[in-house]
Amino acid sequence: MIIEPRMRGFICTTSHPKGCEQNVKNQIEYIQSKGAIDGAKNVLVIGASTGFGLASRITSAFGSNAATIGVFFEKAPSEGKTASPGWYNSAAFENEAHKAGLYAKSINGDAFSNQVKQQTLDLIKADLGQVDLIIYSLASPVRMHPVTGILHRSVLKPIGGTFTNKTVDFHSGKVSEISIEPCTGDDIENTVAVMGGEDWEMWIDALKAQNLLAQGATTVAYSYIGPSLTEAVYRKGTIGRAKDHLESTAFAITDSLAAIDGKAFVSVNKALVTQASSAIPVIPLYISLLYQIMKEEGIHEGCIEQIQRLYQERLFTGNEVPVDEKGRIRIDDLEMRPDVQEKVAKLWMEAVTENLSEIGDLVGYRKDFYNLFGFDVDGVDYKADTNEVINIKSIS
Repeated sequence: MIIEPRMRGFICTTSHPKGCEQNVKNQIEYIQSKGAIDGAKNVLVIGASTGFGLASRITSAFGSNAATIGVFFEKAPSEGKTASPGWYNSAAFENEAHKAGLYAKSINGDAFSNQVKQQTLDLIKADLGQVDLIIYSLASPVRMHPVTGILHRSVLKPIGGTFTNKTVDFHSGKVSEISIEPCTGDDIENTVAVMGGEDWEMWIDALKAQNLLAQGATTVAYSYIGPSLTEAVYRKGTIGRAKDHLESTAFAITDSLAAIDGKAFVSVNKALVTQASSAIPVIPLYISLLYQIMKEEGIHEGCIEQIQRLYQERLFTGNEVPVDEKGRIRIDDLEMRPDVQEKVAKLWMEAVTENLSEIGDLVGYRKDFYNLFGFDVDGVDYKADTNEVINIKSIS
């Protein structure tokens, strides 16, 4: 079939297998171009199919020749209907990993569930014995709690008062003002239940209980802080409470792994175009301005560049992992440079519909957004007939 992007609000409802495949190949080529990383050899990536999780799996496999198990929750294709992009990403990754002689298997299901956890533990036990790196990169708006059976839904809202600021419709380029009402009731508790650290800790506890963690095992979860421009709706809002919980969980996990000299870290990463961030008011405008400045400065990074630097310059240097005063790894250091943030703040005040195409990188934002779904990828013939039914050979 000829596959074209179909938009519904801030979501693309189709994805292109060839575009996703090319995206994965481009990331693999980048990792290979940067040289070997003396990293972990048996790696579990929870949330492995898109964004930072996919980049982590690629970096582990093609930077450190690691065996990888990926856990994700993606929609498979059927005749006439495309899969979710993470499905095609994972299929492409496994094909390339197997061609390179690397172990790579995947589990598709709800990572919050006890069933998927046990399925993963059984696979590690059977094939790898133990893992020495666990990446936790889940991004889900809902979580069915495996103990209580309660379905928790996260919300992105400010706390204590209405938030009003600029935003942009990245499709039309129209800059407008938006107001977001503050959270109410159990919004904070529900958001923390979905996006906080409880599930991460459950995974590590389950692995530890069955002796599946190697001596000195490391686990890393991903977070974001961002600038003062976005803090009312992000870091000081409901999501910020969840991120605080995630970050405090790292200390609890490290304490629990003392007997095997294990460590847990939260890596604070850069603002990037993702399916989630595209739907967050204010963020698309901020990213458009940020991209413009970072590209001009020659310091722009995507997911794969961020994770390569995390591995090469932070996690696997042979020295103690450098952290900030709150124990966090900072890979958002280039984004948060004072000179960069000063320029973003200045452009923010100037940004209107009429000048955004000049002062912001809306073109780059749109391209990155469509790339998430396998569209607008250089070197792909989108007029060609494409088989939408792609299988993942090792899927469980």
